[in-house]
Amino acid sequence: MVDPAFDAAALMLKGRLKLTPIDALTELTWQAQALAEKAGGRRIAIGLAGGPGVGKSTLAAELVAALNVTAPGSAALVPMDGFHMKHAKLEAMGQTDFKGAPHTFEGAAFVEFLGRLKTATGPVSGPGYSRKIEDTVEDAFSVAPEVTVLVVEGNYLLLGDLPWAEVKPLLDFSAFIAVPRDMVRARLMKRHGEEGLFSEERNRAHIERNDLPNYDLVMREQDRADVIIDLDVEA
Repeated sequence: MVDPAFDAAALMLKGRLKLTPIDALTELTWQAQALAEKAGGRRIAIGLAGGPGVGKSTLAAELVAALNVTAPGSAALVPMDGFHMKHAKLEAMGQTDFKGAPHTFEGAAFVEFLGRLKTATGPVSGPGYSRKIEDTVEDAFSVAPEVTVLVVEGNYLLLGDLPWAEVKPLLDFSAFIAVPRDMVRARLMKRHGEEGLFSEERNRAHIERNDLPNYDLVMREQDRADVIIDLDVEA
């Protein structure tokens, strides 16, 4: 659980901000450093949530890199995507058309993993997701014992339904990243087409049937974040 001393109401970064990606990175880096200093060596978790295609994965990776420039080895990236259900399991369930929706993740396993990371004193490995094979891979990353800041990113960190509702209490600070819906659609078309695994028609249908409804779902939960960041981007 989060220490009561880390009351989001007392933090400087609060409310809704419109920032360029560079300014968002600067603000989040400051926030993470301030929280880590207050924690006095206790491991903390910074959550970056938002819909698919908003740029949270890129921002999270940049945040980890920025923190590690100042304090090498202090930060690690923890992606939620490694907890997709295995593709074979989704096929058996008849849910491949809805891959990426909340019910197609091992949500309870993600909650357990994050809780274990918060208190771990030894190295812990976690799963990742490969777009080259559209499936999860084991031991995709490792969190070393000296890490004091976990940068957690994923679509559903702030959902209010179980098991996802158990994620937010594990986060010491949460930011919701938002960009316009039409921009998300264009980005997702590019993303789904990069590996050439599916036709353009399939990708468009998947985005309209699944990705954009998932975007709408998480947008409805954005007020659960400590801060909402509207990214000022062109594409």
